[in-house]
Amino acid sequence: QVQLVESGGGLVQPGGSLRLSCAASGGIRNIYAMGWYRQAPGKQRELVATMTSQGMTNYEDSVKGRFTISRDYSKNIVALQMNSLKPEDTAVYFCNADLWVWGGTRNDYWGQGTQVTVSS
Repeated sequence: QVQLVESGGGLVQPGGSLRLSCAASGGIRNIYAMGWYRQAPGKQRELVATMTSQGMTNYEDSVKGRFTISRDYSKNIVALQMNSLKPEDTAVYFCNADLWVWGGTRNDYWGQGTQVTVSS
């Protein structure tokens, strides 16, 4: 059974940095893309950053130049380095993986979410 385990959230002051990490495991045949989404209170979940297996990246406009996504393909890990954090970055951050499991089909999988709070 596929599991996505996230770590690295917390409370940080404006202008600070945090690093999120997510490890995928469990019967994975192939990962097409991994990434991060976030959901603030009262808002819809939105894409933050994604990276394909070919290394192509996509960032939400408000995080360009501040956030960097990276992957360790050998360990099925995706990380998000977040710099120059702003209060509006406050949200629950969810790891996402678009992958194919052995004996199954291609699907989206989600982590449990990790809280990021940017406040003085």
